Amino acid sequence: MTTATLISTNDFCTWHEVEYTFISTLHEAGLVEISVIDQTEYIPETELQKLERMIRMHQELDINVAGIEAITHLLQRVEAIQEEVRNIKNRLRLYEGNS
Repeated sequence: MTTATLISTNDFCTWHEVEYTFISTLHEAGLVEISVIDQTEYIPETELQKLERMIRMHQELDINVAGIEAITHLLQRVEAIQEEVRNIKNRLRLYEGNS
């Protein structure tokens, strides 16, 4: 993985005005991925949208890490259910088209 697709945790924390310990706690909870290269921690670009959503929950809604973890889990379940419904609808269209 090249550092071109990674953002330094220090830069991210400075830009978003968030403590590093918050990012570290999210990482320890398994909510965000952090890569270490040459003893420097980086956040992959693919994690940015998710991480920024968690920061907004924490800062704007005053939700703690346990709450963010629960909300994230529920959102993942909703997305999985929506995908399953889409698949079922597609399968149903196949059967309706053969009638």
